[in-house]
Amino acid sequence: MEATEEIPHMVHPEKKPRFDGEAPRQAPAVAKVLDDDNLLIEIIVRVGFPTTLVHAALVCKRWLAHASDTKFLSRFRKLHPPRLLGYYITEGAVLLAKRFAPRFVPMLPQPPELATVIRRAESYNFDGHGGLRIMDSRSGSIFIRRYGEIELTDVVHHPLCPQRSMDIVPPLPSVQDHRFQKYGAILSKGEGSDLSYLYVLGESTGETGKSMTHVYVLQDGAWHMHTSATCLHSLHFGPKALLVGNNIYVPTGSGYHIAVLNLAASSFSTIQLPPGVKYHYFRGMLSRADDASSVYFIHVEEFQLRLWLLKGDNWLLVDTICLHEMLAILRMSEHMIEDEDIAKVQITQVGDNGQFVFLQVNRYILYLDIKCRTLCKVYENIGNDPYCGLIHPFMMIWPPTFPARKDDPARKLLAGQ
Repeated sequence: MEATEEIPHMVHPEKKPRFDGEAPRQAPAVAKVLDDDNLLIEIIVRVGFPTTLVHAALVCKRWLAHASDTKFLSRFRKLHPPRLLGYYITEGAVLLAKRFAPRFVPMLPQPPELATVIRRAESYNFDGHGGLRIMDSRSGSIFIRRYGEIELTDVVHHPLCPQRSMDIVPPLPSVQDHRFQKYGAILSKGEGSDLSYLYVLGESTGETGKSMTHVYVLQDGAWHMHTSATCLHSLHFGPKALLVGNNIYVPTGSGYHIAVLNLAASSFSTIQLPPGVKYHYFRGMLSRADDASSVYFIHVEEFQLRLWLLKGDNWLLVDTICLHEMLAILRMSEHMIEDEDIAKVQITQVGDNGQFVFLQVNRYILYLDIKCRTLCKVYENIGNDPYCGLIHPFMMIWPPTFPARKDDPARKLLAGQ
């Protein structure tokens, strides 16, 4: 999160932050606590939000050093996982030309410390009408595809950083051989301001079932070939592909395996899904885990939502949630969802670490907090078009962007010193 967020905590409104290495003068009792680095770290790690953490770092160099320390940030993230601020929804008819610009809807209630962040997301203008589609949403950045009358344009927007202009993305690579069925996916890599993108372009044939996959990386304003590999299975790319560390996980066409493309080795391997579980496009989705060597698989079937964790080659059943009761209660309280529709539950989006799931039932989109076991309606299509809209979760930026120190070599270089 940017250092300019208006969070009135940690810094006294009448005192300017110091960057000369000296902390503000404190009363003896307060100084006895704040001069102890161990106690100070225990205080700062409990501020709760990345925005407030940035303001704590503004106090002095010592506080900045603690707040930006790698081990500290790892601990802070475990205590305060990146928060779901809301979601963008692209409404309109199925025809791309008739889609409206994405609209941000906050997940309420939100703490007052995030009021400025929410206002920025709500007021952000994508500068265009119709023909817009979100390709990727991660760490406060939105990859948008604009469908013009003649050509496509790809740009990356940063709604939480109004001072930062949008990034123009060069045209995506293409394969000219029309004999093959093609698929593509935009995958984001990294976090915070270091976010980068991979483009996965594949070709498959119905005759052999094989898939040739090409991976391009966006560097210095151009797409560069990173690697190519052949998979013996047909693949489900698009929103179902998942990039974790140096691996791309993709469900196979058979429905019983997950294909794993190792980018370093340029080779595919396959992992069988848990016994009795078969992948279905609308009933299963992969989710990132904190451990770069693990992934979650969330699957819904016959009112049961199951959360599986893949560690190595083994699947562990982490959680099981019965949706029938929750949907029945929601139906009575919201006067929604007909009896015959309850069985038509589909998964549209999932959060990292299996924290939450967006479900679709007929014309309704529901939000399920897996940890808290709460289900609520977040969207209803009230138009005549049966198309319900595309949901894209919008998360807090992580890690936060800290202010540069006066003695920072990078800062001196920018200043021409």
